[in-house]
Amino acid sequence: MAATTGKRRLGRRAVHWIGVTMIVVGLAMVGYVGWQFYGTNWQSHREQKQVTATLQTQWKEGGERLQPRFVPSGRASALIRIPRFGPSYVIPVLEGVSTDVLAKGFGHFRGTADPGDVGNYALAAHRVTHGEPLRRMPELRPGDRIVVETVAATYTYVLDTDPNKVVVPFTGVWVLAPVPKNPAGGPEPAQRKGQRLITLTTCSELFHTDNRMIAFGHLVKVQGKSA
Repeated sequence: MAATTGKRRLGRRAVHWIGVTMIVVGLAMVGYVGWQFYGTNWQSHREQKQVTATLQTQWKEGGERLQPRFVPSGRASALIRIPRFGPSYVIPVLEGVSTDVLAKGFGHFRGTADPGDVGNYALAAHRVTHGEPLRRMPELRPGDRIVVETVAATYTYVLDTDPNKVVVPFTGVWVLAPVPKNPAGGPEPAQRKGQRLITLTTCSELFHTDNRMIAFGHLVKVQGKSA
């Protein structure tokens, strides 16, 4: 009888601690999800503002080394404005697409063209978490403007494709080519050499996915800054 009672006590203790463990794990998961959806946004918004303010201060001082082609990985080289997203939308562009970079704004794929140059100025940004620079990307349409400001000039691009119609896997590196050609035969830039293009890329779903939503555009205006 004593042995049976002891086994029951051990069983109840085991059930108790299993329950406690499950509650702790559940709370940790809720906390993690909460941080990803709210904490990272709060932190990234602060960093975006700091990076933007610092870059604008540097531009006032001027200097050839602030041109995008000279900016090292991890540092800001431009600012992006998308009028469809409102007049207060200003997000920094940093060189590279590392995790740290994408937590602070847009990332510029190294090896693709710089703003205004012949080729493809290819950019990436989060749609969910980490500031969500492209949260409203599904709202973009052909004809929408993407304004890129650098130390020396402001470049206005116009989108040619609907991002909802171009979704590729993370292996779809064709979108980074100087003149991207869609292997599936879907939307793509005009197939002409010598163009000055822009590509926006991000996740295609509200939750994690290895797919990317893509929008292509071309340069329509360059406005130099006065000294």
